[in-house]
Amino acid sequence: MQARRRRRAGRWCCEPSLGTPRAATGTGVASARSMHIALISLLLPQYNDSIAFMAIWAPSIEQRPGTRASALVEAMAEDIAAGRLQPGDRLPPQRDLAYALGLSSNTVMRAYAEAAKRGYVVGEVGRGTYVRRPVDLSAGLPGAGLARPCDEGPIDFSLNLPFIGGASGALSQTLAAIAGAGGLASYLDHQDGQSRSRHQVAGATWVSRLGVKANDENVILTNGAQQGIFASLLAMLRPGDTLLTEELTYPPVKAMVRRLGARMRPVAIDAEGLVPEALDAACRASGARTVYCTPTLHTPTTATMSEARRRQIAAVAETHGLTLVEDDVFGLLPPERPQALAALAPDRTILVTSVSKSVAPGLRIGYVLAPEALVPGIRAAVSLSSWMPPPLMAEIASRWIGDGTALELNNRQRLHAARRQAMAQELLAGCEFSADPHGLHLWLRLPDRWSQDAFAAAAERVGVLLQPSSVFAATSRGPAAVRLCLSHEASDERVARGLAVVMDLLEKAERDDELVV
Repeated sequence: MQARRRRRAGRWCCEPSLGTPRAATGTGVASARSMHIALISLLLPQYNDSIAFMAIWAPSIEQRPGTRASALVEAMAEDIAAGRLQPGDRLPPQRDLAYALGLSSNTVMRAYAEAAKRGYVVGEVGRGTYVRRPVDLSAGLPGAGLARPCDEGPIDFSLNLPFIGGASGALSQTLAAIAGAGGLASYLDHQDGQSRSRHQVAGATWVSRLGVKANDENVILTNGAQQGIFASLLAMLRPGDTLLTEELTYPPVKAMVRRLGARMRPVAIDAEGLVPEALDAACRASGARTVYCTPTLHTPTTATMSEARRRQIAAVAETHGLTLVEDDVFGLLPPERPQALAALAPDRTILVTSVSKSVAPGLRIGYVLAPEALVPGIRAAVSLSSWMPPPLMAEIASRWIGDGTALELNNRQRLHAARRQAMAQELLAGCEFSADPHGLHLWLRLPDRWSQDAFAAAAERVGVLLQPSSVFAATSRGPAAVRLCLSHEASDERVARGLAVVMDLLEKAERDDELVV
């Protein structure tokens, strides 16, 4: 016990990029630990230079929120994004890192397991834990004719899509594997129940990544999440019915409701999303039985509901017999997120997700998880609008989910989004905006001199496209704010230029005396 107390007397505060750790407290222990680390550093170069460096990777986690295990995982993710940890680098043995940081071995073991689950690292029996090597991202298809110029035209912050690069090498390998397996013509044929079932199993696996128990028989394949939303509304609404939504909502939903001959009633939102009391009042006033909402990384506001708020929404749904259509397309971007509504109210929630927002934007495969009683109606709605998703596209998605490629690409999207968000934090310093560190977009509030539509028009005139709040407003004009989507532009340089233009427009409003409307 005395030795254990002595071991915990000091804490390491070594910056990941530095080779010499320093101790916050406990001078004697610091010397012992320094000698321990130095010995490792001296002995390991004869085996592997990169191992020697990683043996002293000991990030500072003292000021990070959450458990020590989650703090260590977040530090690991940041160092991978910043390049301080490179693919193929070997992490320190768990016991050595625990000793260096003054943690228990179990804490570090949990952190390594969580990092492996997120796709940051891979463990090899007898060899250790390594920063995961990405799928070959440089290999592309020669002569690809659909590639769009990445350095021409307006800087486009209007499309809420993930990074377009990163999957070409994996796609090349997967297409070769599909071709080599034989039966290629079957992907151009109508699919029977057996093929659909195999793809449904992959969909259930993907949905389970959101923390929701998914029976593959209750999973419906769609052409992306947008068709999943439309099919769900088509199954739930009749002409004259009312759909409740956040007062700022996904724009295509407004068009869907009009086409279905239904009505939309906005519900007040706050920093967490739907306000439970406002939802309760809207139910009593309208008699509505269906709600559409985006609890995780709401577009456009970036809000994420706490679990307590989600439980309140689920309680309101139970009271009024509501069916919740939960849009969870961004659910795999945050490393940690509250439970989905579908996990809290499985009998009342239709969960819609896809791989398009979290893996690759052109992989138009979505998955709808519905209560058993609603599955036939939603499946019929999908068949009515498109019969079935393209079999080859569904096969690619299924293989990637099964072999871990989807998680690897999702992890790269997450790191890419985090880097772009860090750029925005720096280049828009002093501006009022909401953002999530792993989200694809941010919500910029405008000074009084600007209206949202005037600001969007002014930005377009100088070569930057973005979306004003009026696009998302269910009924009103919306607040003085605009949405900027950061991940889809291929070039960091173009993103930086676009953010500089936005900043200049905001500063211009402060400099000019005339009112901008």
